[in-house]
Amino acid sequence: MSRGLDNRNPGNIRRSRTRYKGEVHPSRDAAFKQFEAVEWGYRAMFVLLYTYRRRNGCDTLRKMIGRYAPPSENDTGSYLRFVASAAGISPDVQVDTTDRRTMVAVVAAMSHIENGVRARLSDVERGWELFAADFL
Repeated sequence: MSRGLDNRNPGNIRRSRTRYKGEVHPSRDAAFKQFEAVEWGYRAMFVLLYTYRRRNGCDTLRKMIGRYAPPSENDTGSYLRFVASAAGISPDVQVDTTDRRTMVAVVAAMSHIENGVRARLSDVERGWELFAADFL
């Protein structure tokens, strides 16, 4: 099992001062957050991408992925191409982070990159529901 899935953190979100619902605190992983269940980890991914758009102006997939998976740590170009293709979204088109269909596809593709296995769509959708209950 991948580290992200073992931590129930399918986005491999790094430890930080930001606290998410469902987060295990303190994390037992020295570098990454841990969540009570994988759907809480998916919720955190939706929250993070929503925040990127609202607070940081990351309104395209290129901008979101560039911030989420910076070149200092990732092959950002390959990451972006995979997510754009899997989600059926052009890298430079504005992304509506409140659109369920779009965001479930984006987050599922990101999870695939982060963990090397396809995301269970039911888990991603449950994460969306948790996100939507608080933000939409």
